Amino acid sequence: MMPETLSQDDQTILLKLARQRMTLAVREKKRLILDLQTYSPMLQQPGASFVTLTIEDGLRGCIGALEAYQPLVEDVVEHAIGAALEDYRFLPVSPNELDRIKIEISRLTQPQPLSYTDSRDLIARLHPGQDGVILKDGVRRATFLPQVWEKLPDPEQFLGNLCEKMGAPYNLWQHKPLQVLIYQVEEFHE
Repeated sequence: MMPETLSQDDQTILLKLARQRMTLAVREKKRLILDLQTYSPMLQQPGASFVTLTIEDGLRGCIGALEAYQPLVEDVVEHAIGAALEDYRFLPVSPNELDRIKIEISRLTQPQPLSYTDSRDLIARLHPGQDGVILKDGVRRATFLPQVWEKLPDPEQFLGNLCEKMGAPYNLWQHKPLQVLIYQVEEFHE
C-alpha cells in the first residue's frame, strides 16, 4: 500500500511540471535543472514513477522507474521527457502532437517479492486492478502497471502478454518458476 498519498496540490504541481518540461524538451530540445527547495518535502523525497502519454486513449509513450533513486519531482520530469522522446516503441513526439497528448503519472510503492508454488497459485495471489507486476527471468524483466488490468483483465492473458513483453514465450509463466514482484500505484492524470 502507498505509505502516504500526495496532496492535490502536489499532484497538480507534478502534472503541470511534466507538461511544461515535456513541451520545452520537444519544442526547444532544452532540459532545465530543478530547484528542489521550491517543492514540498513529499516531492523532494525519493520516489519511483512512470509517466504515460496517450493520444485519444492510444498509448504514445511510457517510461518510468521501478525503484526510487532520485527525488520524486526529478523522477517525474525525467520520465515525462523520456516518454515523449525516448520510448523505443515510438517516434519522438512532435510539436504538433503536444496539444493532443494527455499525461498520466503513476507513483509506485516499493516492489515486493510474491512467493507462489505453481501457476494456479500465482494467479490466486494476484489482485487484478490493484497489483502492478514485475516478471524476471534471468536478465530479462518486464512490468505492467496496475492500469493494464483494464485492457487485460484475465490473469492468464495478463501474465502471457507480460512474458511476451519480456521477450519470452507467452506461456513461460506456466512452465517455469519466475521471480515475481508486485507493487501498487497512486495514479493521477490531466
